[in-house]
Amino acid sequence: QVQLVESGGGLVQPGGSLRLSCAASGFTFSSQSMRWYRQAPGKERELVAAISSAGDSTSSADSVKGRFTISRDTAKNTVYLQMNSLKTEDTAVYYCSTRYRGSVYWGQGTQVTVSS
Repeated sequence: QVQLVESGGGLVQPGGSLRLSCAASGFTFSSQSMRWYRQAPGKERELVAAISSAGDSTSSADSVKGRFTISRDTAKNTVYLQMNSLKTEDTAVYYCSTRYRGSVYWGQGTQVTVSS
């Protein structure tokens, strides 16, 4: 079955960096685009970044452009989100997601807290 397991969250000061990882299994990773979402308390889940199946095309939300970078390692079946210059408003639970055979799958999420 499809499994997505996020890791790498934590507490970081404003201006700091974190790298999130999402280990995928149960499907052909190299054939699927991947996405990172986040959900802050009291807010709707929002798309942060996406990467194509081949890794040659990426996109990101305006709020994170120039600060966050999505990438993938097919050999490790893992997608990453490098987050730099973090702001307090980046505090949220971060989820990776993919669509496979008509269904959308989510990981359990990893908490990112940006605070001094």
